[in-house]
Amino acid sequence: MTSALLPTYARYDLAFERGEGAWLVSTEGEKYLDFGGGIAVACLGYNHPHLVEALTQQARKLWHTSNLFQAPEGERLARRLCQATFADRVFFTNSGAEALELTIKMARKWNAANGHPARFHMITFEGAFHGRTLATIAAGGNRKYLDGFGERTPGFDQVPFGDLAAVEKAIGPETGAILVEPIQGEGGIRVGERDFVRGLRALCDHHKLMLCFDEVQSGMGRTGKLFAYEHYGVAPDIMASAKGIGGGFPLGAVLATEEAAKGMTVGTHGTTYGGNPLAMACGNAVLDVMLADGFLEEVGRKGLALRQQLAGLAAAYPDIVTEIRGEGLMQGLQLTVAPADFAAAARAARLIVIPAADHVVRILPPLIVGDEEIKIGVDRLAEACAAMKAAKEPEKV
Repeated sequence: MTSALLPTYARYDLAFERGEGAWLVSTEGEKYLDFGGGIAVACLGYNHPHLVEALTQQARKLWHTSNLFQAPEGERLARRLCQATFADRVFFTNSGAEALELTIKMARKWNAANGHPARFHMITFEGAFHGRTLATIAAGGNRKYLDGFGERTPGFDQVPFGDLAAVEKAIGPETGAILVEPIQGEGGIRVGERDFVRGLRALCDHHKLMLCFDEVQSGMGRTGKLFAYEHYGVAPDIMASAKGIGGGFPLGAVLATEEAAKGMTVGTHGTTYGGNPLAMACGNAVLDVMLADGFLEEVGRKGLALRQQLAGLAAAYPDIVTEIRGEGLMQGLQLTVAPADFAAAARAARLIVIPAADHVVRILPPLIVGDEEIKIGVDRLAEACAAMKAAKEPEKV
């Protein structure tokens, strides 16, 4: 039967009906270990009791009232995020792309509020992914996402990721901000060096620019810190978050300093569903777990254990795995084979991993993954490596 869905995804011939912890069960009853986490979304895994209880309790009370009214649980979640981060203000969205749209708008509005409306350009980076809206595909700069959609949205100047000199050279009279993923996700788990990220902060301070972080994938505990910026000893002015922030419920957020947010006055932005009661219940439940004593430290410990085991995998299969990248439970394997083929071999071993750019597969397990599950996952990665090695052998004959 022909699907009625718009064919914009090359979907695998696989569907799931339920999950538990780090495991998914297909409609055929097969059990898969999930090292993709719904692309870094299922931070607490599947069927987490605290998250399920928070959502079902709220579902019995109220789903939606609109942002014309006070939002007590939204106020609570915003206050908790501010207390745990650099931020003074929060705006809730439904997705990462929406959060990035507001990040772009907020940076432009800040410059306009300071008397510089012409400073609407933003320096972005090669390999970045910021979403699928017209503005965010322009910010990302990937030609395959831009082709066919008319003239590119203006205001984005791309430079090589990690090249601080190129950033400085690109700053001009129209530059108002820099937008960066401290760790590129879709770009292939490319980790920004400490000197590079700190250098961006210094350039923004010197030139009076907004420093904007896209932590849609690297945030919410993924690296062993609540947000990845904490690894660098500097903070952005504006930061976009999504994916894990709702534990699987659609939720995004923009966090900002009071100064960065000063241009966003009544009527300058809005959303119908953003900050709805169901999303706020889930966001608060996720924070309950993540901010509990020892949770993030445990993510860091498990990330190190995963990294060590991946190093053993790379040593055993140097003709398949060429590099290990990442931080915490955001890891990537750079491969000599096509990432899509490797991901298919992993699925054959009942393991989910996610292809990315730069010949990388991403390893993004739920943050609640256990030590034994990490071992099982790496064993299944080894099965995939062995299958890839066997498939390459005829090429040598």
